[in-house]
Amino acid sequence: MSLGAIFRPQLPPERLRNAVRAAEETGLDELWLWEDCFLESGFSTAAAALAWSEHLTVGIGLLPAPLRNVAITAMEIATLDRLFPGRLRVAVGHGVQEWMGQVGARAPSPLSLMREYQEALRRLLAGDVVSTDGEYVHLDQVQLGWPPHRTPAILMGAVGPKSMALCGEVADGILIDSITTAAGIAEARALMAPGWLASGRSGVPIVAAYTRTYDEHDRELPVDLVARTVNERIGAGVSSVILQPSPTTTEIESYFAVIADEVRPRIHPSLI
Repeated sequence: MSLGAIFRPQLPPERLRNAVRAAEETGLDELWLWEDCFLESGFSTAAAALAWSEHLTVGIGLLPAPLRNVAITAMEIATLDRLFPGRLRVAVGHGVQEWMGQVGARAPSPLSLMREYQEALRRLLAGDVVSTDGEYVHLDQVQLGWPPHRTPAILMGAVGPKSMALCGEVADGILIDSITTAAGIAEARALMAPGWLASGRSGVPIVAAYTRTYDEHDRELPVDLVARTVNERIGAGVSSVILQPSPTTTEIESYFAVIADEVRPRIHPSLI
């Protein structure tokens, strides 16, 4: 089990360096970045975070597939993975439909898009020569010049049951939003299971879950309640718990310190 937190893009990019240092110094396992339209880029912030740290796993979630040609996404992932082996984690999703509409990239069938995109991305990262002519993904003899030495895990963001089932088929795991309950997480794992088994892959899918630490009034919740929620999510099968600060949290370095110093010690030892 790993414990991480989010640097929300509502904070300006120039705050990222100190946040990365704080996350590493306080002993967090993961730092996640968002590519919300139209705030901060996922790959550029991830590259900086990886360069400013030594041990942190840096996650990007979600990358909106409609905005990025799959070949470009594969190049970005491969480059960062070779520069910082084993420390990048990426989750891809179909994006917020309203935002995709704003830039003329809305996909009529998000599920078809994600199936084609994930399958092509996996093959590109494996170093294959890829040709495909789908509804959304079109590649003609594309091969990465510098594929990763070891294909990194690629997660998929999912909310509905059809998307969750697709995660089991084509992704290495799932990224779950912060409002999904522990029961919902258990349901997601059950929905993923048939596709995972049918794919013939060994092991179990990664389950990463954002976890809110504030209430509807935008106040930080008591540490004991946050720890209880973390324990519930781990008990439901989450392998990566990512704590989500409120939109108005400005003292992000102090927030990371509370997670490391007060929340982590309250995680039940049997769940770690």
